[in-house]
Amino acid sequence: MRKVFLAFLLIWISRCGNVQNFTNKIESPSKNISLEFFLNKEGSPNYLVKHKGLVTIDTSKMGFDFKDQPSLQKNLKITGVKTKAFNQDWEMPWGEQRIVNNHYNELIINLEETNPPKRKLNIYFKIYDDGIGFRYEFPRQDNLKDVIIMDENTQFNLTGDHTCWWIPGDWDIYEHLYNTTKFSEIDAISKQKHANLAQTYIPENAVNTPITMRTDNGLHLSFHEANLTDYAGMTLKIDKENLSMTSELVGSHRLKYKVKRTIPFVTPWRTIQISELATDLIASNLIVNLNEPNQLEDVSWFEPKKYIGIWWEMHIGKSSWDMASGKHGATTENAKKYIDFAAKNNIGGVLIEGWNTGWEHWIGFEDREGVFDFVTPYPDYNLDEVIQYSKEKGVEIIMHNETSAAPRTYEQQLDTAFALMNHLGIHSVKTGYVGKIIPKGEFHHGQWMVNHYRKVIKTGAKYKVAINAHEPIKATGIRRTYPNVISREGLRGQEFNAWASDGGNPPEHLPIVAFTRMLSGPIDFTPGAFKIKLNETNQINTTLAHQLALYVVIYSPIQMACDLPENYVGNPAFQFIRDVGVNWEYTKVLNGEVGDFVTIARQERDSGNWFVGSISDEESREITINFDFLESGKKYETTIYKDGPDAHWDKNPTSIEIQNMIITNDMEKTFKLAKGGGLALSLKISK
Repeated sequence: MRKVFLAFLLIWISRCGNVQNFTNKIESPSKNISLEFFLNKEGSPNYLVKHKGLVTIDTSKMGFDFKDQPSLQKNLKITGVKTKAFNQDWEMPWGEQRIVNNHYNELIINLEETNPPKRKLNIYFKIYDDGIGFRYEFPRQDNLKDVIIMDENTQFNLTGDHTCWWIPGDWDIYEHLYNTTKFSEIDAISKQKHANLAQTYIPENAVNTPITMRTDNGLHLSFHEANLTDYAGMTLKIDKENLSMTSELVGSHRLKYKVKRTIPFVTPWRTIQISELATDLIASNLIVNLNEPNQLEDVSWFEPKKYIGIWWEMHIGKSSWDMASGKHGATTENAKKYIDFAAKNNIGGVLIEGWNTGWEHWIGFEDREGVFDFVTPYPDYNLDEVIQYSKEKGVEIIMHNETSAAPRTYEQQLDTAFALMNHLGIHSVKTGYVGKIIPKGEFHHGQWMVNHYRKVIKTGAKYKVAINAHEPIKATGIRRTYPNVISREGLRGQEFNAWASDGGNPPEHLPIVAFTRMLSGPIDFTPGAFKIKLNETNQINTTLAHQLALYVVIYSPIQMACDLPENYVGNPAFQFIRDVGVNWEYTKVLNGEVGDFVTIARQERDSGNWFVGSISDEESREITINFDFLESGKKYETTIYKDGPDAHWDKNPTSIEIQNMIITNDMEKTFKLAKGGGLALSLKISK
């Protein structure tokens, strides 16, 4: 016993005496992923990640550059090391599943400079079976009170020239089409087209997150961040020659820095999802798990729902947001028409855009401060009458607040606007930030705007209002902490199909989005377009069955039926939109490959019914579905909405076949997806 104790003591002394070069290692619960942390001979922090023993992220440095003080990235020593294991379930009040397992091993490294002023830095690593997350902590210390961060130098060194699905590191907008290239071919500047964007700023060759990659041996990686709080959004600067990425924070030209914080504080988590199957990226809960638990507790005042709205009319030119045009869409009469349609078709909400004064000067003007009034309706829209009518019909109005990227004007009216919603019984709002941010020199994804978005969320919680943000900051799992964050745009949406000069979103768009943008959180994509051919130059570049499948594939607790009511009337395919759920007990990703196709099954909470959606890119393909996810011993009355034999996203997009059959969990069926096609299944428990 004494020899064992002595041996342990000698190891401990050796470790303390050679702390600079000692490697600290931690593994995921199943030991499939491991992380190593060490200081090199210069005292610089480094980490390395392995998957099943093979290096996945090669040795990568960490550190910071500050204003008016030296960088913090060398001459460090380890002063403490802690590890712990954690395994706990938590419940989503709404979401892709009810119960989420949060199971990880944690490594905490305490660092201190060897030279004055002996600043301190802690690094937290959490290792999951589906990836890793790490963040920096600046603890309370005598020699450091405030920091102005000019750069965060977190490296991600790759092991090969991986295939990547990416959008440019735009400081102002995420509404770009995804590119599919080798890492060494990423060009975020010269290859991008910006004619369709109201705002854009891409200062260097960087990508936005999530960026998803596939290695030559088939391993899938996705790089993102979690819990973005009082910090700048992170892009990733590309070093093509060295196959490396470095964190590049969105800055402020007005304030001349990236981040300003008072100590103590923590940064967002830097995340790497790792999986052998592409489908496991979608199934991962890494991002939400790295956020704090629910701070609002009961949010039963928000109910997941489907909705329609006075929105598509504007994009196809039938009506407008403003009154001066002479074709104002948000009238009392038109609102009642949409409410009637929703009430008849199991649709819980109606979004009314263009109801409030100010739309005549909302875009294209340099000075947009004070343009919008968020409580005063146009003369042809009787707000009280519409609200009363909607309550009589059992339909909830969804408020709309377009800020025209003038957040200071919005903040001045925020309490008044949300108090009005609370008074009227409105529990959700779609916010918008179209245009270049005022004040000039700020960007949508910088720290100043991150804090604005958070203020809106917290104010919404105060008045029991849920937020669906458009032109938002990226989703980073904050919905766990503030479940009144219900959805957001943050991608190139359906509206681009109506008017974009580049032909709209190609068929591969959403089979890429499912494995990239959707990994960060819910998407308000606004599916459900039934009139595919819009005019001589614009159309929806999918089949009708593909549009139905999106209600299952692209997750959001609010799902719009975006088309005009008259385009749904009399079409039997609309029954799927009537039936499909929006809040899920369980989700199972059945098959898929990034950019090619994906099939997802989701079980509706309470009813136990299942819905399946499958979408394809520009190629036709066969998919096989094994129904073993259904409950054994039960029969499911199944309605199948599939591409017709002659369906094609361009040549014959509305060709659809609808069939009925009984399906049980011991069955397997093969379906054909057309080019740009889809498949939607409604499986109801037989009584």
